Amino acid sequence: MGGFGIIALKSIAVYVFIVAAIRLFGKKEFAQLSVVDLVFILLISNSVQNAMVGDDTTLVGGLIAALALFAVNFTFKKIEHRFPSVGRVIEGEPILLVYQGKIQAAGMKKADLTADQLNASIREHGIEDLNLVDLAMFEIDGNISVISGNYQKVSKRLRKGHRVLRGNTV
Repeated sequence: MGGFGIIALKSIAVYVFIVAAIRLFGKKEFAQLSVVDLVFILLISNSVQNAMVGDDTTLVGGLIAALALFAVNFTFKKIEHRFPSVGRVIEGEPILLVYQGKIQAAGMKKADLTADQLNASIREHGIEDLNLVDLAMFEIDGNISVISGNYQKVSKRLRKGHRVLRGNTV
């Protein structure tokens, strides 16, 4: 395998490493990038550049690295779509944070969130009181989604869905 093949393999290895590192260290930092997060991303990209292309600073070398990254990203997405269980390992699953106005301690711990962070997110959704939250989820992209409204007025089908989230059977 020639120099360009090595560039492609190194690029794929760096991609897999970065995906695993983000999965391991958490995604909440990437949901809303702060200045520190932006600097981190820029420095990570700069630090792994030489690991991918080495001494080859040619246009073709850079394009080969980019092509390898696009190819492995495309492949990961296809695998996630074809095998949802693999997608859950790579992307994770949503985590229940609040159910019917009550904080779910296990979910908060798993998402590594503080009550202040959760309350800030709830306020960002225009809800002033945690008791008004029907459902808050830490999504796989690192965002927190919040659903609020009068729980008693939702359809029976939706209430059944809420019971499933609590782990109760119908």
